[in-house]
Amino acid sequence: MANLKEIRNRISSVSSTMQITSAMKMVSAAKLKKAQDAITAMRPYADKLTELLQSLSATLDADSGSKFSEQREVNKVLVVVLTSNRGLCGAFNSNIIKTVNGLVAQKYAGKDVSYLAIGKKANDAFKKTNKVIANESDVFDDLTFENVAQIAQNLMDKFVAGEFDKIEIVYNSFKNAATQIVITEQFLPIVPMESADANVNLDYIFEPSKLEIVEQLIPKSLKTQLYKAIRDSFASEHGARMTAMHKATDNATELRDQLKLTYNKARQAAITNEILEIVGGAEALNN
Repeated sequence: MANLKEIRNRISSVSSTMQITSAMKMVSAAKLKKAQDAITAMRPYADKLTELLQSLSATLDADSGSKFSEQREVNKVLVVVLTSNRGLCGAFNSNIIKTVNGLVAQKYAGKDVSYLAIGKKANDAFKKTNKVIANESDVFDDLTFENVAQIAQNLMDKFVAGEFDKIEIVYNSFKNAATQIVITEQFLPIVPMESADANVNLDYIFEPSKLEIVEQLIPKSLKTQLYKAIRDSFASEHGARMTAMHKATDNATELRDQLKLTYNKARQAAITNEILEIVGGAEALNN
């Protein structure tokens, strides 16, 4: 059995760790509320904008289709990997990295795959491949639509220039504080709705014309799509970290209680041994 000093040191260490994890939990809980409100308010707008864009794209003739809808033979693929800049958030980052590796190994086996890292953990995971074209981790320092729009514009320019035939986004979608769902979403080219669904609820009057509206709507929709994905990932990160720190605090509390019990048992055993030694010494003197 460990001596009393070692047990006291372990109790002190575990208590300090518990205070840190508890503080991190409260910080993430405060940030989660703001991030959750932001993504909850944005989703209906982003989903409706994407639905409208897909519906309009599906009704256009093939010859008049947008340059962002061009379907090419897929040889060069860009995967936009959304992770966090920091750890201590459970399986949040590892699930994304695992999904990306599976996507590259199965769906894009034999293709020329590159990565755009949004989050330091994504950059750390894939920089050894020498296929990371950029690291946009700084976007989390000032998460605004304008900053994300610049990243989306760069992606659109690269697709139009033919640098990539397909661009996909892999990120965590926020469901609740304890649940994040890994989503693989096609960014470019735009996937139009099926023709059967394209004519549903399209009783619109187009002014000046459907084609011009689509041409103006596509860049805005793509920027909004990327911003929504980053906002989703941001909220998911704080939810995952809050849950992880809550579990860590509970585990530290349980370990501290066990150590205290062990310490009390060791202390009682030491006192008992001292009493036995005193009684034994007294008996020896009497004899």
